[in-house]
Amino acid sequence: MDNTKVFELKVGIFILIGIAILFLIVFSMGDITLSKTGYHIYTVFNFASGIGPGAPVRLAGVGIGEVDAIRLIYDEKNNKTIAQIRARIQEDAKIEEDAIVTINTLGLLGEKYLEIFPGTSGSRTLKENSIMVGRDPVPVEKITENLARLSDSIVSVVDRLKKGEGTVGKLLTEDTVYNDLKATMENFKAFSEDLKKHPWKLLSKPRGE
Repeated sequence: MDNTKVFELKVGIFILIGIAILFLIVFSMGDITLSKTGYHIYTVFNFASGIGPGAPVRLAGVGIGEVDAIRLIYDEKNNKTIAQIRARIQEDAKIEEDAIVTINTLGLLGEKYLEIFPGTSGSRTLKENSIMVGRDPVPVEKITENLARLSDSIVSVVDRLKKGEGTVGKLLTEDTVYNDLKATMENFKAFSEDLKKHPWKLLSKPRGE
């Protein structure tokens, strides 16, 4: 073997070693493993709320995995289309069969993630390919609609109070009602003060009065 081929072989080996070292550094910095251990679970929702592959999975607020895939399936039993989410769960994370799963959001408009609330202590835990029925999240549009209705109701109540409608409205707008109520309170206060100073009056009060 001539010197040129030996040199090329050495350069090739050196490049391969460099690539291997770079590969290990990248994966160690990114906390990435080549073989992902753990088990998979499936959750089904009527409304998936925009969650997608790669979304975190949290149990009791702690990260335990991520969403692998999401797809639509047809529920033959209920005759409707639902969303099925597959998630990879780390091996040491135990999820009770009666745990509650939903889709949550970091902040009002933040990242979507799968939230799991622990179930009953001592219950059986999920195994590979177990299926959970999720609790559907409330769409942001629904929350906005409810807030708008509440705002309209408050405006309506305030308008009625301004017009003097209802008992509270009359109290706020009619001086007669206000003065009568004020006089009643003053009389009650005077009676209480007199009773404190002369408690014998209550004790000496004739029967039947």
